[in-house]
Amino acid sequence: MTFKPLLLAAVLVVPIVVTANEDPFIWLEDVQGEKALAWVEKQNAVSTKRLMAEPAYQQAYDATLEILDSDDLIQTPIPVGDDIYNYHQSEAHPRGILRRTSSAAYRANKPEWETVLDLDALSAEEDRPWVYKEMECFAPANKRCLLKLSPGGSDASQIREFDLETKTFVKGGLHLPTAKSDVEWIDEDSWLIGTDWGEGSLTVSTLPRQLKVLRRGQDLADAELLFEVGREDVVAYGRPAYTSSKTYFVLTRAIDFFNGEQFIWDGEEVHKLALPQNIQILAFFGDELILKVPREWSVAGTTFAMGSLVSVHIEQLLAGKIAPTLLFTPSERVSLDWIHALNGELFYATLDNVTSRLYRANRSSTGWESSAIELPGLGVASSPFTCRCPSETLSYDHDVLYYLYEDFLSPDTMYYTRGDAKPSKLKQMKALYDTEGLEVRQLQATSADGTQIPYFLVGPEKQPSDGNSPVLLLAYGGFAISKTPFYSGIFGKSWMERGGVLALANIRGGGEFGPAWHQAAVQENHMKNFEDLIAVGEDLVARKITAPEHLGIRGGSQGGLLMGGSLMLRPDLFGAVISQIPLLDMQRYTKLLNGASWISEYGDPDKPEEWAYIKTWSPYHLVNKDKDYGEPFFWTTTRDDRVHPGHARKMVAKLQSQGHPVLYFENTEGGHGKGSTNAQRARSYALEFAYLWSKLK
Repeated sequence: MTFKPLLLAAVLVVPIVVTANEDPFIWLEDVQGEKALAWVEKQNAVSTKRLMAEPAYQQAYDATLEILDSDDLIQTPIPVGDDIYNYHQSEAHPRGILRRTSSAAYRANKPEWETVLDLDALSAEEDRPWVYKEMECFAPANKRCLLKLSPGGSDASQIREFDLETKTFVKGGLHLPTAKSDVEWIDEDSWLIGTDWGEGSLTVSTLPRQLKVLRRGQDLADAELLFEVGREDVVAYGRPAYTSSKTYFVLTRAIDFFNGEQFIWDGEEVHKLALPQNIQILAFFGDELILKVPREWSVAGTTFAMGSLVSVHIEQLLAGKIAPTLLFTPSERVSLDWIHALNGELFYATLDNVTSRLYRANRSSTGWESSAIELPGLGVASSPFTCRCPSETLSYDHDVLYYLYEDFLSPDTMYYTRGDAKPSKLKQMKALYDTEGLEVRQLQATSADGTQIPYFLVGPEKQPSDGNSPVLLLAYGGFAISKTPFYSGIFGKSWMERGGVLALANIRGGGEFGPAWHQAAVQENHMKNFEDLIAVGEDLVARKITAPEHLGIRGGSQGGLLMGGSLMLRPDLFGAVISQIPLLDMQRYTKLLNGASWISEYGDPDKPEEWAYIKTWSPYHLVNKDKDYGEPFFWTTTRDDRVHPGHARKMVAKLQSQGHPVLYFENTEGGHGKGSTNAQRARSYALEFAYLWSKLK
């Protein structure tokens, strides 16, 4: 194999250094530092002693663990050839097992599970807390896969080649050391790899900037460079595009989180595609690429609206002659949720006022025609479970689309469909909590600038108007991610069954109503994110559903920033605040782990004109010794290598230094989440519910 590599120029950046005099708690950014971990241990001891003594703790822990360990949950399918694989954690296997059954048995709801890999045994053998992340198999043979295994749940993982027939790791096969890696099969004996190749191979976002081709038998040091982006870019990655004639690879130079340059590698040369930097390649279908248009696009005499879906023939792209064909056009309250291409079929789902509509798209010589697939109610059809495989595998069973349907009061139901067949119900999870007397309402609040902000309310059919109901308000509002109705036995058992009311806000910054809804709250407009959540809180109080002393808010990651900022801006409005794995120090977020990749969402604090607006909502910089913040609860994980645990650590230390009461918990495992095992997750949930009931009852 010979090819011409493409190298894009790097930009030299001079980092800004913050000293201990400017930030007295910067030492807490030393994740594994002895002093920092001693501080964490002390905080954990105080918080766990306090919260585990609350009456709600043990009930919530037992109920949550029983749900998480239950065999009645929908077993998420991983289609591979004629089999269905599943990663399953339980009391008997806390680290989990990778197992398989036949597709026929799975669809008959009579799976005969065979263990393929025991993560508990592997963890014991290698003395490392392995967490399964994902698998990528080489099709159509489907005999060997690449398993991504994380130590403790971090994003950084090992990638190991695994033989599905012998159920063993391949001796002398591909084995990448722990890093934030991305690998694609080129053929049975070569891979396209982005990883930490050594000094200078990562971007400032700590992600791969070099894609190399490695052939079986080669040492990693001998891999051949194919594609390289600048150090100030976010990441370089590649994806296969299977067409009727050959396999291409789409290579992406991600300039920021939402913009990038797209290239095609045909096996010999890398060709730049003449596409706007904001165009997103979402799927590959036949000989076409399916593109999302985040901003209005005029091309070939046609203007496509913001949020549209179009298809473009790959040969036209390579020739520089772009003539897109329209597939979907959004409207004010209808946006694309997801799209998935199977072997010869294309499915997509939209959100219509934050509930799903599911469609099958058919391609003809004149364009696209979409037919609706009936859903059982006003809920959500979740992203599908399929295998990304080349067209040679058409005879295999994985051209079936599996998808979940859920709403707030209906247990998850798994459906499957293929061809033009009506979807068949595979399994419905049994009810996990008592929904009798509950109803779901969709209400609206008016934000500071007059925009109507919708939110869901799950509570009694005859909701009291005395302001005494404990309400937990959830929100995220960032990165164009939509927050949709969901069924949760965990919230049902430990919150709703005990008289709590649940609210879910669809604030700007999210993707519920398309790109404009997201872009309305980025960078200089990010304050609208906080204003929208505050407006929903005020609306709940104005309707006398609750009162500030009974109103709690909860969110994680970007949602953790949202909770921290809302607390600083309106401490009088909330009786309880849970900020999970949060960003909080928005002056230094670009210097910590993946933070630099989020500048297009928040702005660049190193630019004075952008710091001028960031500092108005950066929670760490709004702490005021003269304000009453109640007693918020911040938690994170030591293994989070996406959002630095230093954010939460420093926020808590600063609050405490000014005499503010605050609770803090840090799990030593879990990555950017609640934990690596069901017991760890149950503990995290139980600590939260114990805190909420101690504050809001």
